[in-house]
Order: sequence, then structure tokens, then C-alpha cells
Amino acid sequence: MHSKRGGAGKTTIAVQLAVAWASQGYRVALLDVDPQGSVSAWFALRGKTPISSSLIATEIPGWKLSTEIDRLKEDFDILLIDTPPHAETDARIAIRTASLILVPVQPSPMDLWAAKPTLELVRREKGHALLILNRLPPRGRLADTIRARIEAEGMPLARSTLGNRSSFAASMMDGKGVVETQPKGTAANEIRALACEIADILTPAAKTAV
Repeated sequence: MHSKRGGAGKTTIAVQLAVAWASQGYRVALLDVDPQGSVSAWFALRGKTPISSSLIATEIPGWKLSTEIDRLKEDFDILLIDTPPHAETDARIAIRTASLILVPVQPSPMDLWAAKPTLELVRREKGHALLILNRLPPRGRLADTIRARIEAEGMPLARSTLGNRSSFAASMMDGKGVVETQPKGTAANEIRALACEIADILTPAAKTAV
């Protein structure tokens, strides 16, 4: 999970996807390369609740990423990497090892412009990227305009989108995901749809997303 622009929601999406996949029976490892350590802080909260899940999270420096992936890939179905927004060296290492690079984009021109350097880096490293429209407002034309611009420029875009819903963040305050706190809610349906779409893209032999 990578974004050049901080605040695009990459860590929230990474955590929510990890929980959604774990709830579907996948064995998931979350690799926290971001020095902020938000994933690790969330997982520490999760450890205080009686949740049985095939999900782990570990905080590692970027230079150890390749080694850690080699160590974990035989025991887990999906490896999900949360990278820092402005560390190109760590991002390049992650992109080289990943099957798919997930790039969250909010419905704003600034986010769209900020996504382009990441997509260019992915192209140079011969990787595969997928833009995810995040924090979409319930109404308005801006989201449609951004989607049309993305499609017109030939950027890879997920069919599934995520709304601007406080329940995503609220679930993380308890060390959980929204599929656990509000399993029948709209947010849970959105993240499950995105998780299924991404899982279908990833190959069974190499399910590593960043």
C-alpha cells in the first residue's frame, strides 16, 4: 500500500483489507515499513481483545523487507505491506517484491497528481498498480470527474470504491476492522468487495500487495 501524499488513507485501507481477508479464511501478514508505526499500534490494541484470527502484523525496516517476505511467504496466503509516503528507497524495494501495488486516491486533483510519481515508479520497476478511490462523498460530481480523468489517462482503477465513513477509523480504535464491528454495514460491504476484487487479481503463487 503506497501513496506519495500523506493522509490518503493507505494505512486504514491496509488494516481493513487485512481483517477482511482474515475473516474470509486467508492467512494474512501485515508488514509495517512506515516509521510512524500506525499498523503496529493498531495490532497492539488488537492483542488486548479476545479475537481469534489468522492475522499477524510486524514492524520492520525497509532494508529487511525482502528477507522478511521470503521468511513469511510460505506460511501466509497474503502479505500486505504498508510503506511510508515519502521514502522512495523503501517504496522501490516493496514494489520490486510485490505482485500488486495499491494506491489510494481521494476524489481531489491533488491526490490524482500525487499518484502519478508512484505510478511512474511502478512502471520503471515493471510492477503492476491499482488505484483505489477512497473517501468518496455521498453525492457530488467531483468523484465522477476524477474517475473519468483516471480512465481517460489509462490509469488502472479498481471497480470497488470506499466511501467517506467514520466507521473505518472507529473500528480501528478497538483494534478491529469494520467487518468485525459492523459486519452488515455499508463500510463492511465496501471493504469486502474491494478485498475480493484484489484477491482475484493476485496470483495464488504470489499474493503480495503493497
